[in-house]
Amino acid sequence: MASGTSRDVLGRGLRVLGRAIREQPRIFAVAVSGSVLFGLLVIASAYVVGGVVGDVVVPAVERGEVARGALALAATALFGISVLRVVGIFGRRLGAGYMQYRLQAAYRRRVTRRYLELPLAWHHRNSTGTLLSNANSDVEAAWYPIAPLPFAVGTLVMLVGAVASLFFTDWALALVGLAVFPALFALNVVYSRRMAPRQARAQRLRAEVSGIAHESFDGALVVKTMGREAQETARFASRAGELRDALISVGRLRGVFDPMLETLPSLGTLAVLVVGALRLREGAITVTELVSVAFLFTVLAFPVRAIGWVLAELPRSVAGWDRVRRVLDATGEMPYGTTTLDPATREPATLAFDDVHFAYEPAEAHLPGAQVLGEVTFTVPAGKTVALVGPTGAGKSTIASLAVRLVDPGAGRITLDGVDVRELTAASLAATAALVAQVPFVFDDTVRANIALDRAGIGDDEVWAALRLAEADGFVAALPDGLDTMVGERGTSLSGGQRQRLTLARALAGRPRLLVLDDATSAVDPRVEAAILAGLRAPADGAPASILVVAYRRATIALADEVIYVEQGRVVARGTHTELLSTVPGYADLVTAYEQAEQEREQNRTYDEVTPLTSGLEVDR
Repeated sequence: MASGTSRDVLGRGLRVLGRAIREQPRIFAVAVSGSVLFGLLVIASAYVVGGVVGDVVVPAVERGEVARGALALAATALFGISVLRVVGIFGRRLGAGYMQYRLQAAYRRRVTRRYLELPLAWHHRNSTGTLLSNANSDVEAAWYPIAPLPFAVGTLVMLVGAVASLFFTDWALALVGLAVFPALFALNVVYSRRMAPRQARAQRLRAEVSGIAHESFDGALVVKTMGREAQETARFASRAGELRDALISVGRLRGVFDPMLETLPSLGTLAVLVVGALRLREGAITVTELVSVAFLFTVLAFPVRAIGWVLAELPRSVAGWDRVRRVLDATGEMPYGTTTLDPATREPATLAFDDVHFAYEPAEAHLPGAQVLGEVTFTVPAGKTVALVGPTGAGKSTIASLAVRLVDPGAGRITLDGVDVRELTAASLAATAALVAQVPFVFDDTVRANIALDRAGIGDDEVWAALRLAEADGFVAALPDGLDTMVGERGTSLSGGQRQRLTLARALAGRPRLLVLDDATSAVDPRVEAAILAGLRAPADGAPASILVVAYRRATIALADEVIYVEQGRVVARGTHTELLSTVPGYADLVTAYEQAEQEREQNRTYDEVTPLTSGLEVDR
């Protein structure tokens, strides 16, 4: 793999640069124009300096007198060239920087937009650290060579002009240029090929280090409670050490080639002086021409390095682009339809599953997917509450995800008011159905921002109404700044039950016609949960939603109009809680086990409330 990358990295890198030029042609033209202007003026400055030495300095030394007119003219020429060179540098740098940052911003948006388009199954196969690296360091790496690219293009024009001027001056000096410039380019190509596998490995390790760091920080609670600090530190140190070694390898290669790239133009200058001295003695050239050519080689040393900078960064660019393109070319997005449900209606929606089958995509394409659901058929009638009950792994959360179209079924249909959810527009689906997930997610923002989410028509009155319905208005009013209270990253300043009620209020603020609760009140006190569910069934505004709730507690299940009992991805039984309790042994055993576990938790909670050692623990009420 490494050898293959070494052979084709130049061509692939040039194609990446070509894409950048096609996307930003005008800005690139401005940057290259500034660079070409600078390059041509470098050549002009060499001949002006030669003229000053040959036509002003040498005669002044010979005569012992300075021609003031000639000196003033030379000074004016040098000053004018310097001013124009500044203009060229300004245009080149401004255009290159603007082009680079525009591309990086554009591709960060494209990658992020692609993340949102791809299904959850794709996200499950990619770590958060990798996704962060794709959107950040990989995008930066892909367009990193853009900064020196206009300078390199201008330098190529300058080299062509320099060789032409050398032939115009003297064929022997031109041969020196023809020997140095191709050698310099060949050295850059060799450098680029050797750098390719090193840069690719370093870019991959950057993503892995980022992934481990994010995982450790995200799982800080588990790491600390399980006493895994040393092991996690060692795991991170091991991969960070690999990244360090990879970057050292990159640095070593640069340490070898950079002096060689610096030395070649200097050797060219030395060769020009030697050959030029011989040609001067033969009378083939003048002092003015010799000084011009020698000075030209001297000032070319820095611009020629721009070509090396581009070639040196091509391997990193190719590695970053390959990782970005993997996201942009990923398949499996779920396109939305064009059908909309009546936005004016506030009647509860009807949800129906019709012979739904579902299997999660395998980690590897050649492996079969794991079947999760099969022949699932049921209906949530308008305005009714249906509880999903079943053992762990029965497919309840998958059904909840299918109901709001986080994933699509492999077979069968899921409809809202008789319309297949795949035919609905994204806006219509979001306005009709809302999911409150099992694990609440709270943004590092204010309470108001977390609930409103900048949605049109949701002001403070709607926010407070949603909080009251979620039984959250009391604790929010008691917060230091009320709705303006910052809740911290992932809501760290709130208890688990408070976070759940906040996310429930977020869903309710949009006034959905179907509410899907995936064990969304598990951290809430049972009495508060009962009040929440009662409020959802008969809200103060008189516009109840249809409710599909993944439930465990007997009190919650008993409130449902119908219970769907699921085992191993199939609907085993349905009916009221009382009916299933008396006719389905598996259901009765499961509910009884849940109830006993809940009673034990309540007993432990009561014990904690009166035990001094745990008096500081928060009990969510």
